[in-house]
Amino acid sequence: MPQPPLIGLTTHLASAQWGEWDLPAAVLPAAYADCVQAAGGRTVLLPPDVPAAAADVVGRLDAIVLTGGEDVDPALYGAVPHPRTGPPVRERDEWELAVLAAALARDIPVLGVCRGLQVMNVHAGGTLIQHLPDRVGHHDHNPYRGHFCAHAVTTVPGTRIGALLPGTRQVATHHHQAVDRPGAGLIVAARAADGTVEALESTRHRFALGVQWHPEMGVDVPVMRALVDAAAFAADTDEAAGAGRKERTARSSPRGIFPTQVS
Repeated sequence: MPQPPLIGLTTHLASAQWGEWDLPAAVLPAAYADCVQAAGGRTVLLPPDVPAAAADVVGRLDAIVLTGGEDVDPALYGAVPHPRTGPPVRERDEWELAVLAAALARDIPVLGVCRGLQVMNVHAGGTLIQHLPDRVGHHDHNPYRGHFCAHAVTTVPGTRIGALLPGTRQVATHHHQAVDRPGAGLIVAARAADGTVEALESTRHRFALGVQWHPEMGVDVPVMRALVDAAAFAADTDEAAGAGRKERTARSSPRGIFPTQVS
């Protein structure tokens, strides 16, 4: 049996309740794993660890997804915290920056989702807009707490994202921060109508891209499928005896888990 690529999904630590328990937990919405699995990959969760462990962990994986979550610490890009910026979660920041560095060093595929895009940009020396409504004058990127809504993005022709998702389409959104200055080696691959950067991709790696929206919510399956395919191809290329992965069986698309839009 061919082995699907193994995709690492970063998580965050939070208090959680289930059954009779109320304990610290490694938390990640199930939609991420659902989407990767539906695209043909296998998943493993990566709770924060000491940064020195990142190379060992990444060395066992075929690709990485840097998932959404808390605001990145402004100190990492030389900024003073905005009043609306959340408290720093340094354990996660340090872990994900180390995981990203290890993945880029191996040149395995990387997908950054929302916060993950911002981590990629900060890692490359870029900066962030800490509270997007101050820049664009509206709250359309994050209109309701705890809900994904939709807005349009337009991809840039000639980019990888542009090939996967040509033109303009609706995406699932929930963010109050965004890319300000792109980091070295990153190019803009999509924007919203108000000019907000909605995707970046690396010019220095085989597959390293980030989107400000949430493809795991089932609205643009090609992004996650491209990650899984790139992971399988990279594994085949890097392993002399890895011919079987190219013939893995395609799986069905993710179930419709994008919630009803709030209007």
